[in-house]
Order: sequence, then C-alpha cells, then structure tokens
Amino acid sequence: MLLQEHKKIRYSVMLLLFLCSFAFGQTREYCNELERKGAKAFQERDHKKSLEYLTESRAIAEKNHWDPELYNALVDIGNNYYQMLDFGEAINYFLEAYNLAVKKLGPKEEITVLNNIANLYTKEKLYDKAADYYNRAYETAKEKNVESRMGLPLMNLGYIYNLQNKPQKARPYLIQSMPYLKDQSFYLSVQILLIENDILLGNTKKGREEAIAFYNKSNAEERKDIGLYLWLIISKAYLKENNFGQAAIYAKKVTGIENLDLDVKRDSHDLLATIYSKSNNFKLAAVAKDSVIAIDKRIFDRKNGRLFESNLVKFEIANYKKQISAKEEKITAERTIFFAVLSVITAVVVILILIFRQKKILAERNQHITALALEREKTQNLLLEQQITTALLEQERLKNEVENRNRKLTSKALYLSGRNEIIEDFVAYLSKKPRLAKDPTIVSYIQSLKNHLKTDNEWDSFIAHFEEVNHGFLTRLKTLHPTLNANDIRFIAYTYMNLSTKEIAFILNITVVACKKRKERIAAKMEIPKNIDLFDYISTL
Repeated sequence: MLLQEHKKIRYSVMLLLFLCSFAFGQTREYCNELERKGAKAFQERDHKKSLEYLTESRAIAEKNHWDPELYNALVDIGNNYYQMLDFGEAINYFLEAYNLAVKKLGPKEEITVLNNIANLYTKEKLYDKAADYYNRAYETAKEKNVESRMGLPLMNLGYIYNLQNKPQKARPYLIQSMPYLKDQSFYLSVQILLIENDILLGNTKKGREEAIAFYNKSNAEERKDIGLYLWLIISKAYLKENNFGQAAIYAKKVTGIENLDLDVKRDSHDLLATIYSKSNNFKLAAVAKDSVIAIDKRIFDRKNGRLFESNLVKFEIANYKKQISAKEEKITAERTIFFAVLSVITAVVVILILIFRQKKILAERNQHITALALEREKTQNLLLEQQITTALLEQERLKNEVENRNRKLTSKALYLSGRNEIIEDFVAYLSKKPRLAKDPTIVSYIQSLKNHLKTDNEWDSFIAHFEEVNHGFLTRLKTLHPTLNANDIRFIAYTYMNLSTKEIAFILNITVVACKKRKERIAAKMEIPKNIDLFDYISTL
C-alpha cells in the first residue's frame, strides 16, 4: 500500500516536471544540443544552418540566464561571420562574448575571446591592433595565473613582429612562449617561427639547415601540415643568400600544391616574382606577378561573395528570429493554461504528500530499527573476523618460528657432521705416519679424538632440540611405525627438516647412492605407497 502511494506521488511529480518543461520552454540539454549542431554545421561550412541553430541556442540561453551557453553561442556565431569574411559583424559578437566573460564567467573564456579578436585584426593586417589584443590576452592570463593560456598570445606576438620584419622584437616573445606550449599542438608552430626569425635576423644558413632538418625528422602527417611553410622559409633563406635557383625550386614546391589556401598561394607567387626579378629573369617575374594579380582578384571576389552570403544569411536569420518570437508568444498563451493545470496538480500532490508523510514516518521508524539490528550484526561479524585474523596471524607466527628453529638445527647438524669428518680425516692422516704414531703424546691425542667421535651426546642434544621445536612428531612417528630403529628415526628427522639427499649423506658420512637406498628401504619398512614421497608423507604426521 505504501509503495503504491509512493508511485502515485512520483507520477504526479513527473507529470508536473513535464508540464514545466512544456510551459517554460526547452531544457538546458536542448540548448547545448543546438550549440553542438551549430558547431558541426560550422565545420561543414554550412553557415546558414549553423547560424540558425546558434541563434535559437542564444535566445534560449539569454532568456534563461545560462551564461556559459550564451557565451558559447556568441563565440560560435562570431566565428561563422569570421569565416564569411564579415569581420565587422564577427567583432560585434566577439566583444559581446568578451563583456559576458568579464562580468559572469572566468579568465579562460576572457582570454579565448581576446585571442579571437586579435586573430581577426591579424587577418585584416591591422597588426598594431592585433598586438594590443594579444598583449591583453597574455596580461590577463599572467594576472589570473592561467599558465595554459599564456603560451598562445606570446607566440602570436612573435608571429606579428615576424610579419612586420621586426625579428629582434619577435624573438623574446617566441622563446618565452616555448615552455607554455611544450605539451600543446602549437609547439611545432613556435619552432617554425623561431627558424623564420633566425633567417630574418640574417642567420640564413643556420635557419635554412634547421628548416630542412625539421622537415626531414617530421612524420608524414606533420609534413603535410607544415611542409609548405618550411618550404617558403627555406626559399626566403636561399633568396637572402642570392641562391636564386634553389630559392625558386622551394617556392615552386608551394605554388604547385593543389587546393592551396588563396592567401598562401598569393604569398608564394609573390615570393617567386621577387626571386625571378632579383635574378633578372623578368619574363618569369612578370608571369608570377600576373598570378599574384589573378589571385588578388579571386580573393576580392571571394570576399565580396562571402559578404553577399553574409548579408543573405543575416536576412534569413532576421526572419528566423521572427519565427522564434512568434513561438515565444505561443508559449506565453500556453503558459496560462499551464498554470491552471498546475494548480489542480499541486492540490492533488499536497494531499498525497500529507497522506504519504504519515506512512513515511512509520516506515522510517521500522527502517531505523532494522538498521540498528543490521549494525549490531555487522559489528559482531567484524569482531569475529578480527578474532579469526588474529588466530591466523598467530598460527603463521608459530609456523615461521618452527621453520626458523629447524633451520638452526639443520645448520647445527651440518656443522657437527663437518666437524666429525674433519676429525676423522685428521686421525687417519696421523695414523698413517709411522714416526708420529710412535710419539706417546700424539698417540694419546689420537685416542682422545677417536673417543670423542664415539660419543653420541651431540645426537642426544640434537634430538632434544628437535623434539622441543617439533612437538610430539617423534612420538607420533614411533606410535604409527614401531618397527623403526634409532638410525631410521635419525634419517627421518633429517628428511622432515627438508634436507636434501646430498646434505643427509654428508651428515651420515655415507654416499649419495647409499643415502637414496636407505630412503627407499625406510619407505618400504613404513609401507608408504611408491607414488608418495617420504617427505610428503611425514609432513602430514
């Protein structure tokens, strides 16, 4: 019953949210989706479609005071007009986005717009204004400590001064930008600008060699992107060195590329005209100049065409804004109906909440009791786990202690065996010397050593220590296998300590082969199956 009441309230709330969405317009996700569609259309150069999506996104964001979404829409609309070469319209949107960033957003957004404005002035060849905005972008990044945004404006300042043939002024900016751009895609660009700066400073050979080396070490994808700029740089270096043949070769590499950007194509033909003119090849220089004039005309025509397209899009966007306004009026009318429905739903929801509230109190009380019981059980399980863990740790400690003592016994057994072997060898050596054998003092020492070897106190001491470390093992062994003699038990004790056959043979002063046979004999005596090793069997006792 309680679950059914809960479901009723949930469905009422869901209906209320649906009606809110219907009455007050689209959601924030819808606004972002429009912005994504606009960005995709922009990449496909469908500016009309892009501006339709972005205009609607901007209207929704503006109405709901969604500042990040409004900022994105303004910047993307400005980029559309920038691509259509309507720089006046583009800068209006960039400035509006800049003011929004300063008042409502953060320094990253502010710096981005400043860079966009500076790029626009660079395109218009208004270099002083471009440098001013790049400076403002850098100073803002520096003041707000946004290191990720410091490198690009510094690099662009160097680029501006390179364009103006002011290499001494450009170089500090380029060098200063490098640490900030180290892990960014612009790092290649700043390296190329530094090479160009070397050539502008008169270091033509160095710059040319660096450009060729840079091109050769680049991968195929990078060469496709940067090759034409490097070729132009190399051509300019050869031109400064009056090597007109090589200069023309590299300039023609650029002019021969299909679908080349018109601005780059114009610069490459202009460079080629300069090369031919300086080499007194005026016929080819005239041809290159004709190409420059033709490209200028194409640029002019394209700009006019884009401006016409921009004006056409503006007209269509104005109509689109009217449609949005009509839609808003319709939403306002529907809003009145919504409030009436909302009042009814609110009354129903309040009644359901009052009913549910009482039942919820009872459910929470039962839930609290259950939670306490579960907590108590959890605590008991935790204590039990701690006890088990303590027992396991103690067991592991005892096991390590037994292993450590067995290692000490092993060392002692090996020591005793080695010592006895040395004594036996020494006695045998002395006994073979007739002259020494007649010396009473030496004979007395030899007899004392032989008596020492006959004593078995060391073995008794070893057994006592073994029993202390391995409690009850020998007792269990004798109980299960009463036929074992003292030598058998001794052999088994060494085996239990995990000594190798070679080590046991050394202790018992027998050969390895004899040791293996004794092991087989003892296993047979204990009636151990042949597929079970002696050590594996006694380890289970």
